[in-house]
Amino acid sequence: MVNIFAVYKPLLRWLIKLVGMRPQTVEIEPGTVMNFWVPNETPNKSKNSNNKAVVLIHGFGADGITTWQFQVLALARKFKVYVPDLVFFGGSITDRSERSPEFQAECVAKGLKKLGVERCSLVGLSYGGMVGFKMAEMYPDLVDSMVLSCSAMALTKSISDAALERIGFKSWSDYLLPDSVQGVKIFFDIATFKLPWKLDWIPNFVYKHYLEVMYDNKEQREELLKALVIDDKDFTIPHHPQRVHLLWGENDTIFNKEVVNNLMWQLGDRATLQYIEKAGHLVEVEQPCVYNKHLQEILTTLLEDGHQKQRNF
Repeated sequence: MVNIFAVYKPLLRWLIKLVGMRPQTVEIEPGTVMNFWVPNETPNKSKNSNNKAVVLIHGFGADGITTWQFQVLALARKFKVYVPDLVFFGGSITDRSERSPEFQAECVAKGLKKLGVERCSLVGLSYGGMVGFKMAEMYPDLVDSMVLSCSAMALTKSISDAALERIGFKSWSDYLLPDSVQGVKIFFDIATFKLPWKLDWIPNFVYKHYLEVMYDNKEQREELLKALVIDDKDFTIPHHPQRVHLLWGENDTIFNKEVVNNLMWQLGDRATLQYIEKAGHLVEVEQPCVYNKHLQEILTTLLEDGHQKQRNF
């Protein structure tokens, strides 16, 4: 039987091209290459331009365009959308030994600058949100504002241990890098709100095909996960000058409302919060229409505010 996801991915690429985007490979440095989906039009570098650059950073479950497919189709006509594949996802590779979120942030930022992006709003999901926070900290002149979904400022050991206990796993590798059909089922069961009711309707071969296509580079991804968790004593709350909007699945069990409340406290008056009902950790997939509506409204406000600041400056 032909793998349905192997067939679907070229179809998805075709659809993304129809809305005005194209794939591009960027050499970050010798030995490190990242894949991006970029607008067909090159950004206007004028300081007074109305260039609405939006960067979508994916989580750990899939590559960029698979994660954000519904959002790209909704946003690409209005915004200049950039979708990177983080290192060891979607063909992005490095020969360096670094595996930290800081390294991912460095690679994305350097790639965007090579693509001509001077200012942007970041949208980050889960792991991508942690990379986004690092980008905002390391490159404040590049990152103007952020929208984060189901993430944390950093995955400290206390946050990690509590989340793993909630979902019933001993390690993130056991959960995020399944090696069986049953493991893939459990991954989606935990990460979603509505899907558990539909599991019996989905044939096992669908999960098998997903497993075959989506979980390459396992060894390197395990290293990414090991580098992700840090001791609480090594974490200090950084100052982010950017405005941050949290757009969250109300039923997220991985990063639940306790995590959200802690994040809001860390961000202070720079942050606003909005929940989406009947959605879990994969909120952008479970409630794409609702998510897209809120995301477009948020981005329009954030980017208009950013352009106003530029004009005043």
